[in-house]
Amino acid sequence: MLYHWLYPLADTFGGLNVVRYITFRTAAATLTALFISFIVGPWLIRRLAALRVGQPIREIGPDHQSKAGTPTMGGLLILLSLGISVLLWTDLTNPFVWIVLGLTAGYGVLGFIDDYQKVKQRHSDGISARMKLFWQILLAFGVAVAIYSSPNFDSELAVPFFKNFTPNLGILYIPLATFIIVAASNSVNLTDGLDGLAIGPVMISAGTFLLLSYAAGHAGIAEYLQIKNVPGAGQLAIICGALVGGGLGFLWFNASPAELFMGDVGSLALGGALGTIAVLIRQEILLAVVGGIFVIETLSVIIQVASFKLTGKRVFRMAPVHHHFEQLGWPEQKIVVRFWIVSIILGLVALSSLKLR
Repeated sequence: MLYHWLYPLADTFGGLNVVRYITFRTAAATLTALFISFIVGPWLIRRLAALRVGQPIREIGPDHQSKAGTPTMGGLLILLSLGISVLLWTDLTNPFVWIVLGLTAGYGVLGFIDDYQKVKQRHSDGISARMKLFWQILLAFGVAVAIYSSPNFDSELAVPFFKNFTPNLGILYIPLATFIIVAASNSVNLTDGLDGLAIGPVMISAGTFLLLSYAAGHAGIAEYLQIKNVPGAGQLAIICGALVGGGLGFLWFNASPAELFMGDVGSLALGGALGTIAVLIRQEILLAVVGGIFVIETLSVIIQVASFKLTGKRVFRMAPVHHHFEQLGWPEQKIVVRFWIVSIILGLVALSSLKLR
């Protein structure tokens, strides 16, 4: 909204010309989301604590009982700061903005219901996995159809490190995009198990996609890097900036020992947002590199379940894999920081892939 109010005034007041630049509005959205988090965070923590919205802790696995009762649903703080920043600084006539906001809000509502059920039942199980997956697929499918049906869309798939290999998927692009969004959402959800563990890679991934979105939306840069030019994708850089800012503000309260947990309302929504942005800028496969930590966490669960069902033996001491390292005796903070370091390396690898082809 600020963008739409200030943009026409730029001709009269020269200083406002900066509002026309995506780079300025990305920085502004980042800082806006950060300040909103700082301002609203303490109030939200007090409010959730007063409502006794405490996190139920699983009795099996590592001993985290000392964290029982810590307010959950902290993802609301990220979504609030993200939503306000995006509405203030993006071009609201851009359909990409509404696609990301709509999917993020939908997954946020689903996560909120799941968190509410956990708090109400005083148990770590919320709504059934089948019901959650059904709604995730339905929402992601709607987004995939909207993207596929958009003007000038082509279903060629960009493959990292291969310049001339761009298979045309046709109508099969819809199930692929649906899978990517759902997988991204659930993988972030699985990673959210230690203080600060999920939000770090989310911010790093958002920062990486900030650069990728800006490049995809700029015809000159896209041509130089030989990536698909997606007109309007520059607005997604602003959303990524708001994600980084909101994530930083949340981390202020989520750093160990956490005063606030993200909950499914945050993890499902943030993962879905990253997946949707990756699909919109046509870097679907690169998301698996950028979000490699989320992929590893998800694969550890799949491998553990498959191995136990097929052989009766476990590959890891506990899955997801961050609990495996806990069982090995690694301190929680060491696991978190090392996962962040790996995430930064993967982000750099993903950016390098733009030229290493």
